[in-house]
Amino acid sequence: MAKNLPQVIKSGETETVEFKSSLAEREQILETVSAFANADGGTIYIGIDASGKVVGVQLGKKTLEDLANEIKSKTDPKIFPSIDILTHDGKQLVRIVVPAHPTKPVWVVDKVFERVGRTNQRVPAERTRQLMRESQPFQWDQHAIAKAEISEIDFRKVRVFLRAVEQERNTIFEGSKSVAQALTRLHLLRDRKLTAAAALLFGKNPQARFVQARVRCARFRGTDSVDFGDMQLIEGTILEQVPEALKLIRKHIEVSAKITGRAEREEIWEYPQEAIREAVVNAICHRDYEDSGNVQIRILDDRLEIWNPGTLPPGLTVESLRGTHPSRPRNSLIAECFYLMKYIEQWGTGTNRIIRLCKEAGLPPPEFAEKAGSFVVTLKKGRKRRELVEVLPLNSTQLQILKYIKKHKTASTKELAKYLSVSDRAIQKNLQGMMHLVKWAGKSANDPTGKYVLISDSQ
Repeated sequence: MAKNLPQVIKSGETETVEFKSSLAEREQILETVSAFANADGGTIYIGIDASGKVVGVQLGKKTLEDLANEIKSKTDPKIFPSIDILTHDGKQLVRIVVPAHPTKPVWVVDKVFERVGRTNQRVPAERTRQLMRESQPFQWDQHAIAKAEISEIDFRKVRVFLRAVEQERNTIFEGSKSVAQALTRLHLLRDRKLTAAAALLFGKNPQARFVQARVRCARFRGTDSVDFGDMQLIEGTILEQVPEALKLIRKHIEVSAKITGRAEREEIWEYPQEAIREAVVNAICHRDYEDSGNVQIRILDDRLEIWNPGTLPPGLTVESLRGTHPSRPRNSLIAECFYLMKYIEQWGTGTNRIIRLCKEAGLPPPEFAEKAGSFVVTLKKGRKRRELVEVLPLNSTQLQILKYIKKHKTASTKELAKYLSVSDRAIQKNLQGMMHLVKWAGKSANDPTGKYVLISDSQ
């Protein structure tokens, strides 16, 4: 039981406290959410009637989840209240804490409400326009999460980030020992409360707060997004998602190798590696986190697609992305941290860089499009590129592996290990240096029936 609950019940409804006897009063609950968000915030207690009598509520397995989803789906801007369960005199109550929203007005369906004394009043058109004029510019990643504590932050991740920034940018964080101080300097704490950006960048479990903050990566068979052979879901912080996404893409595209002037190995990806990185970073950094969808990476036989939830910000068009255009970051706090990490360099130049990299690689121009509420970057294959540089020489074991696969068309790790009388681990190590010649043909990376084939045989 909340320590101050008896006093709240005794004091009754106020400008910041509302009682509802039942979860069935959804329309009135939503009106109160709008009213509190448009004022100074407030708390709704469900299971207490208007007279202050505790009647309790019956809760199902998904009651709170459904309630939270309904509030988010029917408010604009979307409200993310804190919802929990209290117990009083053996009866269960639901508490909804609604923070004041910095962007006003907050609509519920097609109406706006404001708190006047102990009642919710529908806001007339002129007052709605006034709220709009008074509202300050605000971005989603800046909003403070209700009841979020700094204990949700992984301090180790923050310190790793700060060390990386100092190395990359030689910037202001040198000597900073306090994580709270560092987050404040990054504007990731708002009135000593965690912002959404803080949770996404450094949270111990970001998906516990924002389930949509995921990346889905799938390798499809053929040229249609229908039948996929492998699909993986990437979670963790959004800073961690970038390298993990690139690792998965590399696994499913052709990667050749060459010897540089210093006799070092250099990988050449089927699509320009930096173009892929730019598109992935932009999707994770600039996506609309109010959208319930995930960033999607679709790898098909003839193209690579990166789907970014949310359409382009106002003032930008698909056509303008091919020329000089202004930067309009949807999530400026996230963008600033991505910049400090050198994930992005200059805002507003990413699409131009992707175009240039594809041209230099001899590939068709990339496509930019808005589809089904998402912004999509598509990189297309060109004609089969032949290496004009010397590939890495094969050792004797690798030559035997190549000979075996040429003869039998396919080969598993165990087959090769038995043929050459070496360990599976030795085979895997040698195969890693042959990925410009062979590739894995299996339903997934751990498919026990999967085998290696020659790249030239699979074209």
